[in-house]
Amino acid sequence: MYKRLSAILFPVATILLIGALVWGYQENKEKNAILINAENQYQRAFHDLSYNMDRIHAELGNTLAVSSTSQGMHRKGLMNVWRLTSEAQNEISQLPLTLLPFNKTEEFLSRISNFAYKTGVRDLTKEPLSENEVKTLKSLYANSGEITKDLQHVQNKVIANSLRWMDVETALATNKVEDNSIIDGFKTVDKKVEAYPELDWGPSVSSIYDRRSVKQLAGMPVSEEDVKRKALKFSDAGNQANVQVTKNGSGTEWVSYTAKVKHPKGHMLSMDFTEKGGQLISYTDERNVGAKRASVQDAIDKAQQFLTKKGYSDMTVVSADQYDNLANFSFVREEDGVLIYPEKITVRSAMDNGEVIGFQASDFVYEHQVKRDIPQPKLSLAEAEKVLNPEFKVLYHRKALIKNDRSEDVLCYEFGGRINGSQYRIYINADTGLEETVEVVKDAQAGIK
Repeated sequence: MYKRLSAILFPVATILLIGALVWGYQENKEKNAILINAENQYQRAFHDLSYNMDRIHAELGNTLAVSSTSQGMHRKGLMNVWRLTSEAQNEISQLPLTLLPFNKTEEFLSRISNFAYKTGVRDLTKEPLSENEVKTLKSLYANSGEITKDLQHVQNKVIANSLRWMDVETALATNKVEDNSIIDGFKTVDKKVEAYPELDWGPSVSSIYDRRSVKQLAGMPVSEEDVKRKALKFSDAGNQANVQVTKNGSGTEWVSYTAKVKHPKGHMLSMDFTEKGGQLISYTDERNVGAKRASVQDAIDKAQQFLTKKGYSDMTVVSADQYDNLANFSFVREEDGVLIYPEKITVRSAMDNGEVIGFQASDFVYEHQVKRDIPQPKLSLAEAEKVLNPEFKVLYHRKALIKNDRSEDVLCYEFGGRINGSQYRIYINADTGLEETVEVVKDAQAGIK
Protein backbone atom coordinates (compact mmCIF):
# COMPACT_ATOMS: atom_id res chain seq x y z
CA MET A 1 0.00 0.00 0.00
CA TYR A 2 2.76 2.41 1.02
CA LYS A 3 4.72 1.56 -2.10
CA ARG A 4 1.66 2.35 -4.16
CA LEU A 5 1.17 5.71 -2.36
CA SER A 6 4.85 6.53 -2.76
CA ALA A 7 4.68 5.72 -6.42
CA ILE A 8 1.83 8.22 -6.76
CA LEU A 9 2.98 10.98 -4.34
CA PHE A 10 6.68 11.06 -5.29
CA PRO A 11 6.07 12.16 -8.90
CA VAL A 12 3.46 14.65 -7.68
CA ALA A 13 5.87 16.08 -5.11
CA THR A 14 8.60 16.22 -7.72
CA ILE A 15 6.34 18.09 -10.12
CA LEU A 16 5.31 20.52 -7.35
CA LEU A 17 8.96 21.10 -6.39
CA ILE A 18 9.97 21.76 -9.98
CA GLY A 19 6.97 24.06 -10.39
CA ALA A 20 7.93 25.99 -7.24
CA LEU A 21 11.52 26.35 -8.46
CA VAL A 22 10.35 27.55 -11.88
CA TRP A 23 7.87 29.98 -10.27
CA GLY A 24 10.53 31.27 -7.91
CA TYR A 25 13.01 31.71 -10.76
CA GLN A 26 10.39 33.53 -12.81
CA GLU A 27 9.45 35.79 -9.88
CA ASN A 28 13.11 36.59 -9.22
CA LYS A 29 13.66 37.27 -12.91
CA GLU A 30 10.70 39.67 -13.03
CA LYS A 31 11.82 41.37 -9.81
CA ASN A 32 15.31 41.87 -11.20
CA ALA A 33 13.85 43.24 -14.43
CA ILE A 34 11.83 45.79 -12.45
CA LEU A 35 14.89 46.78 -10.39
CA ILE A 36 17.03 47.13 -13.50
CA ASN A 37 14.36 49.25 -15.19
CA ALA A 38 14.06 51.51 -12.10
CA GLU A 39 17.85 51.85 -11.90
CA ASN A 40 18.02 52.76 -15.58
CA GLN A 41 15.32 55.40 -15.09
CA TYR A 42 17.19 56.92 -12.13
CA GLN A 43 20.50 56.92 -14.02
CA ARG A 44 18.92 58.54 -17.07
CA ALA A 45 17.24 61.27 -14.98
CA PHE A 46 20.48 62.00 -13.08
CA HIS A 47 22.71 62.23 -16.15
CA ASP A 48 20.07 64.37 -17.94
CA LEU A 49 19.97 66.65 -14.87
CA SER A 50 23.74 67.12 -14.97
CA TYR A 51 23.63 67.76 -18.73
CA ASN A 52 20.79 70.29 -18.49
CA MET A 53 22.48 72.18 -15.63
CA ASP A 54 25.52 72.56 -17.91
CA ARG A 55 23.24 73.84 -20.70
CA ILE A 56 21.55 76.32 -18.31
CA HIS A 57 25.00 77.64 -17.39
CA ALA A 58 25.89 77.95 -21.08
CA GLU A 59 22.63 79.71 -22.02
CA LEU A 60 23.05 82.22 -19.19
CA GLY A 61 26.55 82.89 -20.50
CA ASN A 62 25.24 83.33 -24.06
CA THR A 63 22.61 85.81 -22.84
CA LEU A 64 25.27 87.88 -21.05
CA ALA A 65 27.71 87.70 -23.96
CA VAL A 66 25.60 89.63 -26.47
CA SER A 67 25.15 93.39 -26.62
CA SER A 68 22.79 95.08 -24.18
CA THR A 69 20.76 96.19 -27.20
CA SER A 70 20.26 92.62 -28.52
CA GLN A 71 16.71 92.21 -27.25
CA GLY A 72 16.01 89.34 -29.66
CA MET A 73 18.96 87.30 -28.38
CA HIS A 74 18.08 88.16 -24.79
CA ARG A 75 14.55 86.87 -25.31
CA LYS A 76 15.83 83.69 -27.01
CA GLY A 77 18.39 83.02 -24.27
CA LEU A 78 15.94 83.63 -21.43
CA MET A 79 13.31 81.36 -23.02
CA ASN A 80 15.93 78.62 -23.40
CA VAL A 81 16.90 79.03 -19.73
CA TRP A 82 13.24 78.79 -18.73
CA ARG A 83 12.76 75.61 -20.81
CA LEU A 84 15.93 73.96 -19.50
CA THR A 85 15.23 74.76 -15.84
CA SER A 86 11.76 73.26 -16.27
CA GLU A 87 13.37 70.09 -17.62
CA ALA A 88 15.88 70.04 -14.75
CA GLN A 89 13.05 70.37 -12.20
CA ASN A 90 11.26 67.48 -13.86
CA GLU A 91 14.39 65.32 -13.69
CA ILE A 92 14.89 66.08 -9.99
CA SER A 93 11.31 64.94 -9.35
CA GLN A 94 12.17 61.56 -10.92
CA LEU A 95 15.05 60.90 -8.50
CA PRO A 96 14.52 59.25 -5.08
CA LEU A 97 15.27 62.45 -3.15
CA THR A 98 12.03 62.84 -1.18
CA LEU A 99 13.83 62.02 2.10
CA LEU A 100 16.92 64.04 1.20
CA PRO A 101 17.11 67.80 1.93
CA PHE A 102 17.40 69.20 -1.59
CA ASN A 103 14.68 71.83 -1.35
CA LYS A 104 17.03 74.83 -1.52
CA THR A 105 18.33 73.73 -4.91
CA GLU A 106 14.81 73.03 -6.17
CA GLU A 107 13.67 76.48 -5.02
CA PHE A 108 16.72 78.06 -6.66
CA LEU A 109 15.87 76.40 -9.98
CA SER A 110 12.25 77.47 -9.58
CA ARG A 111 13.32 81.08 -9.12
CA ILE A 112 15.62 80.92 -12.15
CA SER A 113 12.73 79.51 -14.20
CA ASN A 114 10.29 82.22 -13.12
CA PHE A 115 12.87 84.99 -13.51
CA ALA A 116 13.74 83.85 -17.04
CA TYR A 117 10.12 83.45 -18.07
CA LYS A 118 8.77 86.70 -16.64
CA THR A 119 11.73 88.69 -17.98
CA GLY A 120 11.68 87.02 -21.39
CA VAL A 121 7.95 87.32 -22.13
CA ARG A 122 7.79 91.07 -21.69
CA ASP A 123 8.40 93.49 -24.56
CA LEU A 124 12.17 93.94 -24.24
CA THR A 125 12.21 96.61 -26.96
CA LYS A 126 10.19 98.87 -24.66
CA GLU A 127 11.51 97.56 -21.36
CA PRO A 128 15.04 96.14 -21.85
CA LEU A 129 17.02 94.35 -19.16
CA SER A 130 17.75 96.68 -16.25
CA GLU A 131 21.10 96.97 -14.49
CA ASN A 132 19.76 94.95 -11.55
CA GLU A 133 18.52 92.20 -13.88
CA VAL A 134 21.89 91.99 -15.63
CA LYS A 135 23.56 91.81 -12.22
CA THR A 136 21.18 88.98 -11.25
CA LEU A 137 21.98 87.14 -14.50
CA LYS A 138 25.72 87.38 -13.75
CA SER A 139 25.16 85.90 -10.28
CA LEU A 140 23.01 83.12 -11.75
CA TYR A 141 25.72 82.38 -14.30
CA ALA A 142 28.35 82.02 -11.57
CA ASN A 143 26.08 80.00 -9.26
CA SER A 144 24.87 77.64 -11.99
CA GLY A 145 28.51 77.01 -12.92
CA GLU A 146 29.27 75.89 -9.36
CA ILE A 147 26.22 73.60 -9.24
CA THR A 148 27.20 72.11 -12.62
CA LYS A 149 30.74 71.33 -11.41
CA ASP A 150 29.45 69.70 -8.22
CA LEU A 151 26.95 67.55 -10.12
CA GLN A 152 29.62 66.55 -12.64
CA HIS A 153 31.87 65.56 -9.72
CA VAL A 154 29.10 63.27 -8.43
CA GLN A 155 28.53 62.01 -11.98
CA ASN A 156 32.20 61.07 -12.32
CA LYS A 157 32.03 59.09 -9.07
CA VAL A 158 28.87 57.31 -10.20
CA ILE A 159 30.51 56.24 -13.46
CA ALA A 160 33.95 55.39 -12.02
CA ASN A 161 32.60 53.35 -9.08
CA SER A 162 29.47 51.95 -10.78
CA LEU A 163 27.30 53.45 -8.04
CA ARG A 164 23.61 52.52 -8.01
CA TRP A 165 20.65 54.81 -7.32
CA MET A 166 18.75 51.83 -5.89
CA ASP A 167 21.29 51.86 -3.04
CA VAL A 168 20.46 55.55 -2.48
CA GLU A 169 16.75 54.74 -2.28
CA THR A 170 17.43 51.92 0.21
CA ALA A 171 19.76 54.07 2.32
CA LEU A 172 17.21 56.90 2.52
CA ALA A 173 14.36 54.52 3.33
CA THR A 174 16.33 52.83 6.15
CA ASN A 175 17.93 56.10 7.33
CA LYS A 176 21.43 54.68 6.72
CA VAL A 177 22.90 57.55 4.74
CA GLU A 178 26.48 57.44 6.00
CA ASP A 179 29.27 57.11 3.43
CA ASN A 180 27.11 57.34 0.32
CA SER A 181 28.81 59.39 -2.40
CA ILE A 182 25.59 60.33 -4.19
CA ILE A 183 23.81 61.46 -1.03
CA ASP A 184 26.89 63.35 0.18
CA GLY A 185 27.21 65.05 -3.20
CA PHE A 186 23.61 66.24 -3.26
CA LYS A 187 23.84 67.46 0.34
CA THR A 188 26.94 69.47 -0.60
CA VAL A 189 25.10 71.07 -3.52
CA ASP A 190 22.12 72.03 -1.35
CA LYS A 191 24.33 73.51 1.39
CA LYS A 192 26.17 75.65 -1.14
CA VAL A 193 22.91 76.89 -2.66
CA GLU A 194 21.61 77.76 0.81
CA ALA A 195 24.72 79.87 1.40
CA TYR A 196 24.27 81.92 -1.77
CA PRO A 197 23.54 85.62 -1.03
CA GLU A 198 19.97 86.75 -1.66
CA LEU A 199 19.48 88.02 -5.20
CA ASP A 200 17.29 90.82 -6.47
CA TRP A 201 14.72 88.78 -8.39
CA GLY A 202 12.49 91.78 -9.03
CA PRO A 203 8.95 92.29 -7.73
CA SER A 204 7.25 90.01 -10.28
CA VAL A 205 9.25 86.94 -9.18
CA SER A 206 9.50 87.78 -5.48
CA SER A 207 5.72 88.15 -5.24
CA ILE A 208 5.34 84.46 -6.18
CA TYR A 209 7.34 83.35 -3.14
CA ASP A 210 6.24 86.02 -0.67
CA ARG A 211 3.73 84.24 1.52
CA ARG A 212 0.78 86.29 2.62
CA SER A 213 1.53 87.59 6.06
CA VAL A 214 -0.85 88.39 8.85
CA LYS A 215 1.13 91.62 9.14
CA GLN A 216 -0.83 92.78 6.10
CA LEU A 217 -4.07 92.60 8.05
CA ALA A 218 -5.53 95.55 9.90
CA GLY A 219 -6.89 95.43 13.44
CA MET A 220 -5.85 94.18 16.86
CA PRO A 221 -5.49 90.53 17.93
CA VAL A 222 -8.77 88.98 19.07
CA SER A 223 -9.44 86.60 21.95
CA GLU A 224 -11.32 83.29 22.02
CA GLU A 225 -14.34 85.13 23.46
CA ASP A 226 -14.25 87.59 20.56
CA VAL A 227 -14.17 84.67 18.11
CA LYS A 228 -17.08 83.01 19.91
CA ARG A 229 -19.21 86.16 19.54
CA LYS A 230 -18.26 86.53 15.89
CA ALA A 231 -19.08 82.88 15.17
CA LEU A 232 -22.49 83.10 16.83
CA LYS A 233 -23.33 86.28 14.95
CA PHE A 234 -22.27 84.90 11.56
CA SER A 235 -23.96 81.53 11.99
CA ASP A 236 -27.33 82.97 13.14
CA ALA A 237 -27.53 79.97 15.46
CA GLY A 238 -28.69 82.00 18.48
CA ASN A 239 -26.76 83.19 21.53
CA GLN A 240 -27.47 79.96 23.41
CA ALA A 241 -25.88 77.68 20.78
CA ASN A 242 -22.93 75.54 21.82
CA VAL A 243 -19.59 76.94 20.53
CA GLN A 244 -16.16 75.33 20.70
CA VAL A 245 -13.13 77.49 19.82
CA THR A 246 -9.69 76.04 19.06
CA LYS A 247 -6.50 78.07 18.69
CA ASN A 248 -4.20 77.01 15.84
CA GLY A 249 -0.51 77.72 15.21
CA SER A 250 0.39 78.99 18.69
CA GLY A 251 3.87 80.49 18.79
CA THR A 252 3.92 81.28 15.05
CA GLU A 253 2.87 84.31 13.02
CA TRP A 254 0.08 82.21 11.48
CA VAL A 255 -2.13 82.02 14.56
CA SER A 256 -5.80 81.44 13.79
CA TYR A 257 -8.97 80.21 15.46
CA THR A 258 -11.44 77.52 14.43
CA ALA A 259 -14.96 77.88 15.82
CA LYS A 260 -17.45 74.98 15.78
CA VAL A 261 -21.09 75.94 16.30
CA LYS A 262 -23.83 73.36 16.75
CA HIS A 263 -26.81 74.24 14.57
CA PRO A 264 -30.30 73.90 16.14
CA LYS A 265 -30.97 71.11 13.61
CA GLY A 266 -28.03 69.09 14.93
CA HIS A 267 -25.30 69.51 12.31
CA MET A 268 -22.10 71.50 12.84
CA LEU A 269 -21.03 74.84 11.40
CA SER A 270 -17.26 75.42 11.16
CA MET A 271 -15.53 78.81 10.79
CA ASP A 272 -11.86 79.87 10.60
CA PHE A 273 -10.79 83.34 11.81
CA THR A 274 -7.44 85.14 11.76
CA GLU A 275 -6.14 86.16 15.17
CA LYS A 276 -5.18 89.63 13.94
CA GLY A 277 -8.33 91.54 13.17
CA GLY A 278 -10.62 88.52 13.65
CA GLN A 279 -11.20 88.21 9.90
CA LEU A 280 -13.36 85.30 8.73
CA ILE A 281 -11.37 83.17 6.25
CA SER A 282 -13.70 80.24 5.65
CA TYR A 283 -17.12 78.89 6.57
CA THR A 284 -18.52 75.35 6.22
CA ASP A 285 -22.00 74.01 6.92
CA GLU A 286 -21.51 70.28 7.50
CA ARG A 287 -25.12 69.23 6.86
CA ASN A 288 -25.97 66.34 4.53
CA VAL A 289 -26.92 67.45 1.02
CA GLY A 290 -29.84 65.79 -0.76
CA ALA A 291 -30.52 65.19 -4.44
CA LYS A 292 -30.26 68.12 -6.88
CA ARG A 293 -33.51 70.08 -7.25
CA ALA A 294 -32.44 73.75 -7.43
CA SER A 295 -31.37 75.54 -10.61
CA VAL A 296 -27.99 77.21 -11.02
CA GLN A 297 -29.60 80.65 -11.23
CA ASP A 298 -31.57 80.02 -8.03
CA ALA A 299 -28.35 79.05 -6.24
CA ILE A 300 -26.57 82.16 -7.58
CA ASP A 301 -29.39 84.42 -6.36
CA LYS A 302 -29.28 82.87 -2.89
CA ALA A 303 -25.49 83.13 -2.78
CA GLN A 304 -25.73 86.81 -3.69
CA GLN A 305 -28.28 87.39 -0.91
CA PHE A 306 -26.08 85.46 1.55
CA LEU A 307 -23.00 87.59 0.80
CA THR A 308 -24.94 90.86 1.03
CA LYS A 309 -26.47 89.82 4.34
CA LYS A 310 -23.03 88.89 5.75
CA GLY A 311 -21.54 92.28 4.84
CA TYR A 312 -19.90 91.49 1.49
CA SER A 313 -21.60 94.08 -0.69
CA ASP A 314 -20.99 94.89 -4.36
CA MET A 315 -20.04 91.29 -5.22
CA THR A 316 -20.63 89.96 -8.75
CA VAL A 317 -20.62 86.30 -9.81
CA VAL A 318 -18.04 85.59 -12.53
CA SER A 319 -17.80 81.79 -12.73
CA ALA A 320 -19.63 78.59 -11.81
CA ASP A 321 -18.53 74.98 -11.45
CA GLN A 322 -21.28 72.43 -10.84
CA TYR A 323 -20.80 68.74 -10.03
CA ASP A 324 -23.40 66.29 -8.72
CA ASN A 325 -25.46 68.02 -6.03
CA LEU A 326 -22.94 70.81 -5.27
CA ALA A 327 -21.88 73.98 -7.06
CA ASN A 328 -19.02 76.44 -6.58
CA PHE A 329 -19.41 80.09 -7.56
CA SER A 330 -16.70 82.74 -7.73
CA PHE A 331 -17.71 86.28 -6.77
CA VAL A 332 -15.48 89.35 -7.15
CA ARG A 333 -15.92 92.89 -5.87
CA GLU A 334 -17.20 95.51 -8.29
CA GLU A 335 -16.24 99.18 -8.00
CA ASP A 336 -17.37 101.94 -10.37
CA GLY A 337 -18.28 99.38 -13.01
CA VAL A 338 -14.91 97.59 -12.80
CA LEU A 339 -14.58 93.98 -11.57
CA ILE A 340 -11.71 93.64 -9.08
CA TYR A 341 -10.69 90.02 -9.76
CA PRO A 342 -8.00 89.73 -7.03
CA GLU A 343 -10.72 90.36 -4.39
CA LYS A 344 -12.45 87.02 -4.84
CA ILE A 345 -14.78 84.93 -2.67
CA THR A 346 -15.61 81.34 -3.58
CA VAL A 347 -19.07 80.20 -2.46
CA ARG A 348 -20.23 76.58 -2.24
CA SER A 349 -23.96 75.91 -2.60
CA ALA A 350 -26.06 72.81 -2.00
CA MET A 351 -28.16 72.12 -5.07
CA ASP A 352 -30.94 70.37 -3.12
CA ASN A 353 -32.30 73.78 -2.10
CA GLY A 354 -29.73 76.27 -3.46
CA GLU A 355 -28.58 77.40 0.00
CA VAL A 356 -24.97 78.34 0.78
CA ILE A 357 -23.10 75.63 2.73
CA GLY A 358 -19.62 77.14 2.65
CA PHE A 359 -17.31 79.83 1.37
CA GLN A 360 -13.61 80.64 1.13
CA ALA A 361 -12.64 84.31 1.53
CA SER A 362 -8.84 84.28 2.01
CA ASP A 363 -8.20 86.05 -1.33
CA PHE A 364 -10.74 88.72 -0.45
CA VAL A 365 -9.42 89.21 3.10
CA TYR A 366 -5.81 89.78 2.03
CA GLU A 367 -6.38 91.58 -1.28
CA HIS A 368 -9.05 93.88 0.20
CA GLN A 369 -6.29 95.35 2.38
CA VAL A 370 -4.53 96.66 -0.75
CA LYS A 371 -5.24 100.28 -1.60
CA ARG A 372 -6.26 100.40 -5.24
CA ASP A 373 -6.71 103.44 -7.47
CA ILE A 374 -8.55 102.31 -10.58
CA PRO A 375 -6.98 104.13 -13.55
CA GLN A 376 -8.77 105.46 -16.58
CA PRO A 377 -8.24 103.37 -19.74
CA LYS A 378 -6.02 104.86 -22.45
CA LEU A 379 -7.77 102.83 -25.15
CA SER A 380 -11.43 103.10 -26.00
CA LEU A 381 -13.66 100.04 -26.07
CA ALA A 382 -13.75 100.17 -29.88
CA GLU A 383 -9.93 100.31 -30.08
CA ALA A 384 -9.58 97.32 -27.74
CA GLU A 385 -12.15 95.32 -29.70
CA LYS A 386 -10.13 95.73 -32.89
CA VAL A 387 -7.39 93.58 -31.30
CA LEU A 388 -9.71 90.55 -31.15
CA ASN A 389 -9.75 87.76 -33.71
CA PRO A 390 -12.22 88.83 -36.44
CA GLU A 391 -13.94 85.43 -36.06
CA PHE A 392 -14.51 85.96 -32.33
CA LYS A 393 -18.21 86.68 -31.77
CA VAL A 394 -18.49 89.08 -28.82
CA LEU A 395 -21.42 88.34 -26.49
CA TYR A 396 -20.61 90.92 -23.81
CA HIS A 397 -17.87 93.25 -22.61
CA ARG A 398 -16.94 94.96 -19.34
CA LYS A 399 -13.96 96.45 -17.48
CA ALA A 400 -11.89 94.24 -15.19
CA LEU A 401 -8.83 94.66 -12.98
CA ILE A 402 -6.69 91.49 -13.05
CA LYS A 403 -3.15 90.47 -12.13
CA ASN A 404 -0.82 89.93 -15.08
CA ASP A 405 2.08 87.46 -15.40
CA ARG A 406 4.21 89.80 -13.30
CA SER A 407 1.63 89.90 -10.48
CA GLU A 408 0.83 93.52 -11.24
CA ASP A 409 -2.69 94.97 -11.28
CA VAL A 410 -3.71 95.86 -14.83
CA LEU A 411 -6.95 97.36 -16.10
CA CYS A 412 -8.43 95.36 -18.97
CA TYR A 413 -11.45 95.14 -21.19
CA GLU A 414 -13.00 91.71 -20.65
CA PHE A 415 -14.68 90.31 -23.76
CA GLY A 416 -16.85 87.22 -23.51
CA GLY A 417 -17.70 85.44 -26.72
CA ARG A 418 -17.55 82.37 -28.92
CA ILE A 419 -15.12 80.98 -31.47
CA ASN A 420 -14.43 77.48 -32.80
CA GLY A 421 -17.52 76.14 -31.06
CA SER A 422 -16.38 77.14 -27.55
CA GLN A 423 -16.92 80.13 -25.31
CA TYR A 424 -14.01 82.23 -24.03
CA ARG A 425 -13.12 85.30 -22.01
CA ILE A 426 -10.34 87.43 -23.45
CA TYR A 427 -8.72 90.20 -21.41
CA ILE A 428 -7.26 93.10 -23.44
CA ASN A 429 -4.95 95.52 -21.61
CA ALA A 430 -6.78 98.87 -21.57
CA ASP A 431 -3.47 100.77 -21.89
CA THR A 432 -1.40 98.74 -24.36
CA GLY A 433 -3.96 96.67 -26.27
CA LEU A 434 -2.03 93.47 -25.48
CA GLU A 435 -3.95 90.25 -24.78
CA GLU A 436 -3.19 89.65 -21.11
CA THR A 437 -4.92 86.28 -20.76
CA VAL A 438 -7.52 83.98 -22.29
CA GLU A 439 -9.90 81.68 -20.36
CA VAL A 440 -12.19 78.96 -21.65
CA VAL A 441 -15.70 79.12 -20.20
CA LYS A 442 -17.09 75.83 -18.87
CA ASP A 443 -20.62 74.68 -19.66
CA ALA A 444 -21.87 75.37 -16.11
CA GLN A 445 -20.88 79.04 -16.35
CA ALA A 446 -21.73 79.62 -20.01
CA GLY A 447 -24.71 81.75 -19.05
CA ILE A 448 -22.72 83.85 -16.56
CA LYS A 449 -21.23 87.10 -17.73
